[in-house]
Amino acid sequence: MAAAIRILGLDPGLGTMGWGVIQIEGSRLVHVAHGAITTRPAQGLGPRLMALHQELSDVIARLSPAAIAVEQAFVHKDPSAALKLGHARAIALLAAAQAGLEIAEYTPNHIKKCVVGAGHAGKEQVQFMVRRLLPACGVEQADAADALAAAIAHAHLSTTRARVMVVQ
Repeated sequence: MAAAIRILGLDPGLGTMGWGVIQIEGSRLVHVAHGAITTRPAQGLGPRLMALHQELSDVIARLSPAAIAVEQAFVHKDPSAALKLGHARAIALLAAAQAGLEIAEYTPNHIKKCVVGAGHAGKEQVQFMVRRLLPACGVEQADAADALAAAIAHAHLSTTRARVMVVQ
């Protein structure tokens, strides 16, 4: 039997960064942990980015994922919001690179299509399907559910890619 592989999914945000870790055990997906890292605007940008980096680095060190799946930035109408999201994504990519993790990025529509079957599914549908696919997770927070969904999408893609490599 192949060794279990852990995947950290991230839903980046400056105010709230959702994270979720799953493990691939054969053909099963198993929930490991999930949560959210929050910052407050009153802290200022630099300290908020530092807090995200420190807490995310702690999650990586504690849970030892082999790969990270990060949701790509959604184009916002508000340039300021898009820039803040870009900062949070950069922190996620930096922490992953520092830990030597395999990094994968997926669009929100791709993640939703992998988990729900529809690229324009709502947050409630994503949360419902994450709970169905990972019954032990009990996830309540939308950001953490989105992060788990990113990890699930990567697990599906990576196992499919591995099967194709074996066939060739």
